[in-house]
Amino acid sequence: MTSHERFLLTVEGLTVSFDGFKAVNDLNFYVEPNECRVIIGPNGAGKTTVLDLICGRTRATDGSVKFKNNELLKMREDQIVHAGVGRKFQTPSVYEDLSVFENLEISYPKGYSVFGALSFRRNEDVKARIQDIAETIFLEDLLDEKAAFLSHGQKQWLEIGMLLIQDPELLMLDEPVAGMSVAERKKTAELLNRIIKDRSVIVIEHDMGFVEDIATRVNVLHQGKMLSEGSMAHVKADPKVIEVYLGH
Repeated sequence: MTSHERFLLTVEGLTVSFDGFKAVNDLNFYVEPNECRVIIGPNGAGKTTVLDLICGRTRATDGSVKFKNNELLKMREDQIVHAGVGRKFQTPSVYEDLSVFENLEISYPKGYSVFGALSFRRNEDVKARIQDIAETIFLEDLLDEKAAFLSHGQKQWLEIGMLLIQDPELLMLDEPVAGMSVAERKKTAELLNRIIKDRSVIVIEHDMGFVEDIATRVNVLHQGKMLSEGSMAHVKADPKVIEVYLGH
């Protein structure tokens, strides 16, 4: 096994320029299976842009992003999803008029083809999978509830569930606990610690307490470059990080 094969995601020399401004500048990092990698840094550091580059929403100027040794930078957004990369954006995009059950059902991979969507039957496998995901995301008692009536935190969990039901090997979450209550944050940390048993997760987050609860490793971005990387304890003690980010 080469050193690269043990990584689920290999990011090397990743660069994107917008009108000469390098929003992400020669970035390198490596994510292992069953890891929760958290990316932190001041506003404008390039955090969300990194996720946009990995999922194909933004085209890179230079570099390489390999997922299980397949080059993602040559793929379209839908092909990247199909390869096993799921992405959740900052605002939850659940179907408000549908129940929790229906939101999960509509996200089930079988529903992807035109024929699949038309001839879709609620077979026992699908029901069991929906039940399983609902328990994971703390919504098993709310399967018949309309998504519109869920709390902000519950909507975030539902959207994570809608991604989990597609069984991605890499899940990317952008500020998943923004706007959540303290109790919901704690449960979200529990949820992430549970789901990395079967996959890797990349999280962008500002809430340092939450980061400490979930991170396997932390990357600190500053002006599109990697400022520091390591355990939370290492990053917190790094003078460069304290100066540009944590000291404020």
